[in-house]
Amino acid sequence: MKLVHISDIHLTVPGERMGGLDPHRRFAQALDEVRAKHADADRIIITGDLTHWGEPQAYSALKDAVFDLPCPVRLLMGNHDDRSNFLAAFPDQPRDANGYVNYAEDLHGTRLIYLDTTAPRTHAGHFGADRVAWLEKQLESCKRARLFMHHNVMTLGQPAEDKIALVEPDRSAFADLLRKHADKIDYLHFGHIHAICTGTYCGIPFASVRSTGNQSLPDFTETELLHGAPMAPTFAVIEASENTTVIHDIPFTWDGPVFSSGTGWEDWAKPVAAE
Repeated sequence: MKLVHISDIHLTVPGERMGGLDPHRRFAQALDEVRAKHADADRIIITGDLTHWGEPQAYSALKDAVFDLPCPVRLLMGNHDDRSNFLAAFPDQPRDANGYVNYAEDLHGTRLIYLDTTAPRTHAGHFGADRVAWLEKQLESCKRARLFMHHNVMTLGQPAEDKIALVEPDRSAFADLLRKHADKIDYLHFGHIHAICTGTYCGIPFASVRSTGNQSLPDFTETELLHGAPMAPTFAVIEASENTTVIHDIPFTWDGPVFSSGTGWEDWAKPVAAE
């Protein structure tokens, strides 16, 4: 199973910039890279912030951008998104009985579970009892699962960033559910932090992915401010089989020289100066 994981595209009303960048151009570059080199992917999964200000025009632009891609696209909510405006643009989008954009599908023997971790007018993650109950049913009825979401459900040791992780009142119930089903959850994938971070949580591996826009600069002492810069963006390509997950970090904006070399020992030998 090959999955393309893109996150934090932060689309605006076309023509408006975000953080000094054109988010539409960056997103288009990412999709061009997918078309050129990863057309064999099974899914493209975009884990929110689909837009920066949640405006209808931004969702309309997103709809146009993902219209003609080599495989199905799965869209998730982020803290910058507006659920009502999103659903107006994507009326056929699956959601749960409570209206959250929680949905799932089975692919190659694994249930891909897409979570809605957002709440209005807050950048922190939320996943209350009603959403936990939905997720528990999904996990109980499958043999293997892989979870995708916007927010990190664990703290990461960055005081300012951790203020907008999954809120503490919802964290314990989510963690209890993960522990209960840890034997069948292969991986947790998320965005939100605009950086790569990997580890384990409740015995389950996790990995985040960079933004297609600005990247964050991790700070382990700052308590209030989030730091970022227009550094090079990437997305992830996930190669998953029954017992293995390999995640590749894919740069897609480099337009400078590319050098090639062989893999034999002598291919890397120090050149001998001519006498």
